[in-house]
Amino acid sequence: MKNIKQLLLIALISVSGMAVKAQQINANEAAAASGTKESFLTLADFEVKSKVTGAQVVDARTAEEFSQNHLKGAINIDPASTGYAKAVDALVKDKPVFVYSIANGRSVSVAKELRAKGFKEVHVLPGGIANWIGSGYPIVSTTKKGLALSSAQFKTLSESSELVLVDFGSKFCGACKKLIPVLDSLEKQQGFKAKVIRIEAYDNTLLLKELKVSQLPTLVLYQGGKQVWRKAGLSSTAEIEKIINTKRHE
Repeated sequence: MKNIKQLLLIALISVSGMAVKAQQINANEAAAASGTKESFLTLADFEVKSKVTGAQVVDARTAEEFSQNHLKGAINIDPASTGYAKAVDALVKDKPVFVYSIANGRSVSVAKELRAKGFKEVHVLPGGIANWIGSGYPIVSTTKKGLALSSAQFKTLSESSELVLVDFGSKFCGACKKLIPVLDSLEKQQGFKAKVIRIEAYDNTLLLKELKVSQLPTLVLYQGGKQVWRKAGLSSTAEIEKIINTKRHE
């Protein structure tokens, strides 16, 4: 009798475990379908899988951004363009789709829409093309680049004042544009003691790789030529002022 009870208990636990596992799988599938939880491949996996025969690589930026640079083999499908719906309809639902934008704004939105339309496999590039470039992965450039800085030239710039605040951004990056008036207002302040230098990321891909800048915008503060502070993403006027004043009095 004791053995029978133990067997029944084991069976009950096994069934319960299977039920819980099934619930977890269903929850994950529901989350993926609704777009509430985004799943990303690693950069290395994205590179390998996106090169497989039949893979569809979608650049979800504007045509101007695409002409500046893009991943090899990518097609440009701008979600804000008039031809967006037609371009999406031309994709094959049974083949994997790999989507990217500057960061993960537009790409996540496009991926969510594709899944809702019945696409079976959709992946988003983690951190976008900014992370891709900053991590040293290759891109195709179809336009003439601006003047790229060498490591030595950048070192000279970072040492050109006691405090140098470097803004790594791009004219194509929405968040970068929001940072412009913040830096402009600081430069106009008489008591602001840092020299501001702006670096166009897409003209300086090798420099970004060397400095491990993988998100736009990224602010880096140098003091005496040495990095003393770094922040990826937006920063407020008050936040930048505080760090500058702190470093001045250390």
